[in-house]
Amino acid sequence: MIDKLKRDLRALTQDELREQFKTLTQPAYRADQVYDWLWSKEAHSIDDMLNLPKALRESLKAIFEIRPISVNHEQVSKDGTIKNAVRLADGLIVESVLIPTDRRITACISSQVGCNMGCHFCATAKLKRIRNLSPGEIVDQVRAIQAQAEKHFKRPLTNIVYMGMGEPLANYRNVLASIERITSPKGLGISAKRITLSTVGLPKLIRRMADEQVKFNLAVSLHSARDEVRSAIMPVNDASNVKDLMDSMLYWYEKTGSLITIEYVVWKDLNDGPEDIQALVALCKRVPSKVNLIEYNAIGDGRFQKATLRSIDAYVGALEHAGVTVNIRRSRGKDIDAACGQLANKSLPESMEVLS
Repeated sequence: MIDKLKRDLRALTQDELREQFKTLTQPAYRADQVYDWLWSKEAHSIDDMLNLPKALRESLKAIFEIRPISVNHEQVSKDGTIKNAVRLADGLIVESVLIPTDRRITACISSQVGCNMGCHFCATAKLKRIRNLSPGEIVDQVRAIQAQAEKHFKRPLTNIVYMGMGEPLANYRNVLASIERITSPKGLGISAKRITLSTVGLPKLIRRMADEQVKFNLAVSLHSARDEVRSAIMPVNDASNVKDLMDSMLYWYEKTGSLITIEYVVWKDLNDGPEDIQALVALCKRVPSKVNLIEYNAIGDGRFQKATLRSIDAYVGALEHAGVTVNIRRSRGKDIDAACGQLANKSLPESMEVLS
């Protein structure tokens, strides 16, 4: 359990560590040593930092603690996908997923405990948002999946997607701090081009990321380019409509030069009509992008039914005719509720279902 009187040492940036060490009348290089222990050497205890004087370690322990995660439960799908029940230091649980394919090992990681975006088709939305994850808790998920990739597949982790539980941009500061640590040579050293952040679409924060010239990839969960449809399934659209979102996506491209991935589930009798297809094509003609058509994964809500193959083919044909790159993304890990939109701790042991 955490000590609420102490701060999480891994929540500090390197500059913040240096400032903290000034108050302890310690030289800056000591802060750099601590930073190296935290992010290069994966120290989970201040006592592990053996190149620090014992008196300094004791001073740090009086103010700070390190709050590592633990993987308490693994489920393995028949397709090789692994879903992790990740227990945080305060006893709360999130889920992360290792997704293996012929060419890649992808880590799908969570950024919040629960979510308050309210998307009606997503199981995580049924959980209230309890808190944001810290940078350390996010990075630990990646490290855990790195170890699983080597153990189970004898292959390295190749890609990271922020597509697990929570809305990454609603935890903006910590998510970007985690990416900085993941990409840093002093951290995991993974290229930013192998990282994708997926958002329901928060225009102000998309613009902010563009202004900060981030190097990772952006994916937007769109699901409809028509306001009346999108608002009915994604309440966030009432605050920022499709035009606002589209303008921010254009701004992103103008600032970064990076194509946006549009994530799009097609449902029967909901967004599978000619007018829906035309609206998406029109958006893609304006916003440089590619489209992932995602297989719907049921969460027990009868309002949402998988679209017919004919409907999917109609989308593909129209997009390709317009010169838009389109892929059909098949779900993995459905048998263990690890597929897109299914993360909600449904398959954990009863004693661990703390968010239901």
